[in-house]
Amino acid sequence: MPINIMMPALSPTMEEGTLAKWLVKEGDTVQSGDVMAEIETDKATVAFEAVDEGVIGKIVVAEGAQGVKVNAVIAVLLEDGEDASAISDAPVAAAPAAAVVEKADALVAAPTTPVPAAAVNNGKRVFVSPLARRIAADKGLDLSSIAGSGPKGRIVKADVENATANPAAAPKAAIAAPAMAQSADAETVKKMYADREFEEVKLDGMRKIIAARLTEAKQTVPHFYLRRDIHLDALLESRTKLNKSLESKGIKLSVNDFIIKASALALQDVPDCNAVWADDRILKMAPSDVAVAVAIEGGLFTPVLRDSHLKTLSALSAEMKDLAGRARDRKLMPHEYQGGSFAISNLGMMGIDNFDAVINPPQASILAVGAGAKKPVVNADGELEIATVMSVTLSVDHRVIDGALGATFLTAIKGYLEEPLTMFV
Repeated sequence: MPINIMMPALSPTMEEGTLAKWLVKEGDTVQSGDVMAEIETDKATVAFEAVDEGVIGKIVVAEGAQGVKVNAVIAVLLEDGEDASAISDAPVAAAPAAAVVEKADALVAAPTTPVPAAAVNNGKRVFVSPLARRIAADKGLDLSSIAGSGPKGRIVKADVENATANPAAAPKAAIAAPAMAQSADAETVKKMYADREFEEVKLDGMRKIIAARLTEAKQTVPHFYLRRDIHLDALLESRTKLNKSLESKGIKLSVNDFIIKASALALQDVPDCNAVWADDRILKMAPSDVAVAVAIEGGLFTPVLRDSHLKTLSALSAEMKDLAGRARDRKLMPHEYQGGSFAISNLGMMGIDNFDAVINPPQASILAVGAGAKKPVVNADGELEIATVMSVTLSVDHRVIDGALGATFLTAIKGYLEEPLTMFV
């Protein structure tokens, strides 16, 4: 029986992708593990491998096609002994809808789960999962009368299963709930600037994901901010000495390498901050997995340096250079930029004095690093002197970390950076 080859979900945030290139053609024989195509996701171009063996009977989606939905059929594989006549002229069936949407409902609480397209009822938007929509239709339910228990009031499977077909019996909370503020649609905005010259830039997959996740983060994560000034002179002196001794090995440590190591050790010292938010609970992590923002054309990646507390500065430096280089080439695999409980965003190298970074859920905090600059300070003896001072801001998810705990964590980071030799004991 012919086997449908589906558009794979190559990352948790992927809803659609671009079939960049076919590496096989109709009639080719493939084995399990053979690379069949290159698929562009929201983050990278990924090689798509065959799971089964057989002959490519039909290519359904041409290469270069954009916006191909996850689980859409992209090709048909013929098993041993079958020929093209086994493929029906009827439209190729996709994966069973129930299986796909059941999985979506099971993941509804995850921060990275996308909100489905909204239905419209009496001019108001109703957010509902595909499975809940189907069950509601079968039961004759009015979705506008049902209170959603999912994120942003989204109606999920449990809501419609517990509702009755009588709209009057639906909870009044559905009516009383305030509607989410909606941005003006593209055509409305374009009309505002109809008499001005502009270029319309379509969003690629990465920009769409960045927009969705950061909007979600600012709307759903209760941020608060902690700021400290850090004196860098001792660190800069240590860095100069280390780089001189490592020069023969081709290793050059950056200030960012020290910040990664200091943060990783601080997460071990203050383990309650080494945590992520998981809807109705907190997950406390054992290792220090530190994500670092890397700017690329059109967006950014946050590759994760796992077990950073166990690695030497030179190992962290080499790994960071490798991850950053492959991030800019969009060659990172999903497992290399997913996870982590804490992140670092450093704009100091671009001359920014200080800024507030947005938390990347489900992570609980992110450190925004500004530039180090010579400033007049009062030393311990009450005398005025010049010191190299760097401003940092810790953005914290208040659901996970309270103010005093966050302050303790930031103090630990400051301690390691101002006394760098303590990183080695």
